[in-house]
Amino acid sequence: MFLNYIKNFLLKKTLKNSLQNLKNDLSNNVVKTIGLVVDATRFTETELLIKELIANGIKPNDITTILYKDTVRKTAENTFPIFNSGHITWNGKFSSTELNNFVDEKFDLLISYYDIEIPILLQITYNSEAEFKVGFSSIDKRLNHFMIKTEVNSYRIFVGELFKYLKLLKKI
Repeated sequence: MFLNYIKNFLLKKTLKNSLQNLKNDLSNNVVKTIGLVVDATRFTETELLIKELIANGIKPNDITTILYKDTVRKTAENTFPIFNSGHITWNGKFSSTELNNFVDEKFDLLISYYDIEIPILLQITYNSEAEFKVGFSSIDKRLNHFMIKTEVNSYRIFVGELFKYLKLLKKI
């Protein structure tokens, strides 16, 4: 437990230093593919969130989802890839091929669906090759291009606001 605290501290410090040199380049591409990073420890209705995205015109095959949980049970059957803090090294590199593939994929939109700053989630958002990043306003403002102020359990409000502004930005 103490080692996890030190690991998280070092990851936050490294990320904070990296964010000072961050360049936010926006593209004008239309949103077709979505990457979804969810803190499944605090939000358990991922399926409903995905259904809400589909109801707004996104194709199910265009949504790639990964879930973060504090503890991962190996016997549990999972519909989405699940990771925890054990899947990141002390220097911020991912030890899971699923995480590396997710981060390297060039999504049109990355939805960071978490409202508490957990170092591994912040690292995924930071390292993602996504062209446009959306998250909650309670997270560091430098990570995302667009922030929505709502509660994590209010997924309908989040998706409604997201698509309202995506239409205004001519991204859909």
